[in-house]
Order: sequence, then C-alpha cells, then structure tokens
Amino acid sequence: MEDIVVPNLLNRLLPWEFSPAFLVASVLAGTLFVSGIRQRGGGGISHAGWRSAAFFSGMALVYAVMQTRLDYLAQHMVWIHRAQHLVLHHIAPCLICLAAPREIMALGMPRRVHVAVMPFWSHPAVRVAYHLIQQPVVASALFVGLIAYWLMPSVHFITMLDDRLYWLMNWSMLLDGLLFWSMILDSRSVRTGARAGFGARILVLWLVMPPQIIVGAWIALARGDIYTVYAVCGRIWPIDPLTDQHIGGLITWIPGCMMSVIGGLILLPRWARECEERRRPVVELLQTPSTAKRSTAFP
Repeated sequence: MEDIVVPNLLNRLLPWEFSPAFLVASVLAGTLFVSGIRQRGGGGISHAGWRSAAFFSGMALVYAVMQTRLDYLAQHMVWIHRAQHLVLHHIAPCLICLAAPREIMALGMPRRVHVAVMPFWSHPAVRVAYHLIQQPVVASALFVGLIAYWLMPSVHFITMLDDRLYWLMNWSMLLDGLLFWSMILDSRSVRTGARAGFGARILVLWLVMPPQIIVGAWIALARGDIYTVYAVCGRIWPIDPLTDQHIGGLITWIPGCMMSVIGGLILLPRWARECEERRRPVVELLQTPSTAKRSTAFP
C-alpha cells in the first residue's frame, strides 16, 4: 500500500507543465539568497533562520501553485484559481519580501556578476521605470488593476484557453506582487532610502482593500455563471458552477483583504521604532542643558 501512495504523492509534487524559466529563476534566487545569508553573518542564527524560513516558504508556495498538479486544478475550478492567485499575488510575495531578499541577494552576488549587472540596473531608463512602479499610488493602482483586469469575464475566457496568455497572467501576478510587497515591507525609512514612509504604506494597504472587496463581492454574490470558460474546460469535481464561483469570490474578498491587515500589523512596530529613533535626539538635546546646570550648581 505504501509503495502505491508514495509514487502518487511524488507525481502530484512533480511539475505539471515544466517551466525552464521558473527553474532557472528559482535556482538563481535560492543560490544568491543562501550565499548572501552566509556573507551577511551577524544577527544571530535565529535572525538568519526566520529570514530563510520566510523566503523559502514563499518560494515553495510559488512552486506548489505554478508547477505541481495544483496548477492543473486551477485551470478547471474557479475557487482553486482564485486561491492560486491569492498565493501568487499576496501570500508568497509577502513572505519572500519579509526576508528582505534584495539586500541579502546583492551580498551573495559574485563580483563578476555584480559588475555585469550594475550598468543595466544603473541605466537612467531602468531606474526611472523602477522608481515609478514603486511609487505608492502607481504600485497600488497596478496591484488592484491587475486583479480586476484578469478577472474581466471576456479577458478571463480568452486567457484560460491560451497557454501563452495563461502563463503571462500568472507571471504578471507574481512579479507585481513582489514589486508591491517589496515597497510595502521595505525595512528602511524615508530617511534611509525607502520610497514611502511607514504611515503612507499602511494607508496604501487600506486603500487597496475596497477595490478587492468590490471585485470579490461581485463574484461571490453573482446570480449567474460569470466564468463560463470553466464549463468549456470541464470542472474536475461535480460542483455547482455558482457554488464554485461564489467560493472563488469569497477567497478574493476576505483572505485578500486580510493580507492588508497582516501587512499593517508588520509595519506598525517598525513605524513605532522609527518614531522612537526620531524622538530620542530631541529628548537628549532637551536634557543636556539641565544636566549642565546641575553639574555647575553642584561641582
């Protein structure tokens, strides 16, 4: 019995539609991250441990929804598709960016590669485009805009029947999620190079919630079959189309918005620390004259 179960489990974990691009990107990112953790040193084992756990948990989730049999299921069930995009656009990017991979991977990059990459990264057009995308208003518009665009019934119908558009949809959701959450979870303050302050980023997290609620509620409360493409492709399980659709809408509506709440809870302690650091020099400055006066009066 065990001999039958193990191969079946392995078959489900193996790539459903193998992607060389995904393999190269994953191996490169993982190698640079591990090398960067080793180069970074300091911070203690637990510090490096939680960063590694967050990064590789996010990578594992991306692999699960893009390469395993879950990807096949997502092409035949609305609610699994919405769960797939919840992982690609919210959960996995949040975990990966929580590990601050940009600075760690830069440390792990070999000098030759760093020298080769820097001219491209330093190009004015690349820098302007990146800084524009990282602006809070633009980042939030792209974040909710992509969700709404790929869920338009006419667009969704064509995309689910075209392999190239399907991969473009999934990759765009993942890359946009990484860009958005890297801006939101940047550990730096404005004074040290962040594109937006902690308060502005918390505001952005709240502003992207209403559009997601509207889209999710529209799907969850619809009285007709919006996504008829799943009837064309054939559903994996014998479930009522409206039930399938309503569950998918709830996934877009509730867990998607809860990620904004989680992001805000992550940022609040960082914002508090920044306020404390700003207040400390003022307190020290105010205390200095009184200290000098006391030392003069009592030599």
